[in-house]
Amino acid sequence: MNHETAPKRPANPGVKFPPPLIFVAGLLAAWFLESRVGRFMLIGGDRSTAPIDTAGLVFVAAGVFLILWAMVMFLRARTAILPMRPASRIVDTGPYRISRNPMYTGMSLAYLGAMFLLNWGWALVMFPTVLAALYRFVIKREEAYLAAEFGEEYLSYCRRVRRWI
Repeated sequence: MNHETAPKRPANPGVKFPPPLIFVAGLLAAWFLESRVGRFMLIGGDRSTAPIDTAGLVFVAAGVFLILWAMVMFLRARTAILPMRPASRIVDTGPYRISRNPMYTGMSLAYLGAMFLLNWGWALVMFPTVLAALYRFVIKREEAYLAAEFGEEYLSYCRRVRRWI
């Protein structure tokens, strides 16, 4: 194959919007359902919400910590944090030793924490759709880009480290 007909490598993953917006959209859809369709509480009646309030705080704190830790690893590696920009290297340190997507895992934990704190059952119903959209519009594109950009180095990383945890 000559240089002119060789497939062109993408300049970036092709993600069109910041991934946190997918989680925000899920919570907005849950809010709409909670307010327009009907209240769907995780804990209802006159039972205490203290257990899910505590869980919510723990999930949000763990999620934010994981997101920040992952971002620090990207900053130290001097590679793009935003998936609309090209990556300069594969990061496999810190939380990236156990998950290829610790930022998205952190966002998922924060989403679930918000769900607990708000006591919104509809947020739980929306969660699989949020994850499916994240995979379809972000992760799938990132993985294809990283495989094209870094080849065997990325594929080897994929064999060593799971997508989530």
